Amino acid sequence: MTGAALDDALLAEVRGQLVGGAPADDAQLHAALRGSGRVLGSTALADLTRRARAELYGAGPLQPLLDDPEVTDVLVNSPAEVWVDRGAGLERVPLHLGSPAQVRALAVRLAAAGGQRLDDASPLVDARLPDGTRLHAAIAPVCESGAVISLRVLRSRAFTLDELVDSGGLHRCWAPVLRRLVTERANMLVSGGTGTGKTTLLAALLSLVPGHERIVCVEEARELVPDHPHVVPLTARRPNVEGAGAVDLADLVRNALRMRPDRIVLGECRGAEVREVLMALNTGHDGGLATIHANAAAVVPARLEALAALAGMPREAVAAQAAGALDVVLHLRRSGRVRYLAEIGVVRRDARGELVVDPVATWDREQDPVYGAGWDAFVDRWGGA
Repeated sequence: MTGAALDDALLAEVRGQLVGGAPADDAQLHAALRGSGRVLGSTALADLTRRARAELYGAGPLQPLLDDPEVTDVLVNSPAEVWVDRGAGLERVPLHLGSPAQVRALAVRLAAAGGQRLDDASPLVDARLPDGTRLHAAIAPVCESGAVISLRVLRSRAFTLDELVDSGGLHRCWAPVLRRLVTERANMLVSGGTGTGKTTLLAALLSLVPGHERIVCVEEARELVPDHPHVVPLTARRPNVEGAGAVDLADLVRNALRMRPDRIVLGECRGAEVREVLMALNTGHDGGLATIHANAAAVVPARLEALAALAGMPREAVAAQAAGALDVVLHLRRSGRVRYLAEIGVVRRDARGELVVDPVATWDREQDPVYGAGWDAFVDRWGGA
């Protein structure tokens, strides 16, 4: 025969011929497939090798979607309901994953690849796959359809500010402003909703940092890959199946301070680690950057207060620390396929001592930017176009 189906029996044979825990290379997979006793043509062999790798080490039938350079998210609601986001919002794809039991088995295998447990006793998992893809999955009794799987794809390429301008993500006259903020070591917070391009803008800004400076990046899952010669990535680790070995973001930020950083970067403020970040940026570590989820620049103070409350910080302490630690908020929005910088805000305390972010410039992509009363003072402080 000139071809063969990649059925469970063939996969079991291939798996039995492979030794060691590390993923096999293509030559080893070729040999294992030939060793199954099936006669394969070169084209069929190459196709089965690719599919065997996806089944044994990747995301199985979802792997081609993850390999699509335009896909940022792959979502499975049921065997017959698979969605992707290619930048213009969610769209359904014509893919059937078999039975609910097969979807559950895929979710369990992906969780295991991320070093996590997914079973009846632990029906939720949040993990990072070996290639950096972020996995969240739920199985019964939390859901009824075998499993619900969410995959966020890591895209390692760092865009330049000029590329963001050309794509419509940044107004041309704001590019020099951002360069100046990086050069003058402003402490910046990049805010926005899910999928608005916070990590993309953050990586572009880090690529502007002078090459002689040492950047220490703290992330839950490594997504920041800036075009810079001296980046030290620190990645949080979840507890293993025995519940041991966890290293959280707060631990990493504290340790980053001892690593002689010129810039401290937190990929995302999402919990009690915000206390350590604010304290770090208040102790002479200028030029730091972080991202945070928020609906507008003006609501960033409320988000900071909510996150800092998880660390036991009262509002007064948050206002005092944040006003001293943060200089500028860059807020992103999304319109169709375009993610763009919509607001530039400055951080201050008002007459009542409350933390405030004042937008000094806004842009809706339909017209030129609109500048507020604080723009002149902003330019005097940081420089501008």
